[in-house]
Amino acid sequence: MELERVRPTVLRGTFHAYELAALAAAARYVTESEPPELPAEALAQLRQVLEEYDRQVRELSAPSGA
Repeated sequence: MELERVRPTVLRGTFHAYELAALAAAARYVTESEPPELPAEALAQLRQVLEEYDRQVRELSAPSGA
């Protein structure tokens, strides 16, 4: 994994596929288990991140020009 600060609030990450898959799996576990100590806002943000991740993965998997 490699992280680069692009701007104060923007980071660019380079991950091996297994590293990103591990992070996504952990995030899914948290959103599905909904631990009571996790604020609702944090849970909502995590779900939004997963939705965007899923959308991006679908686009990667789509044939070129689709």
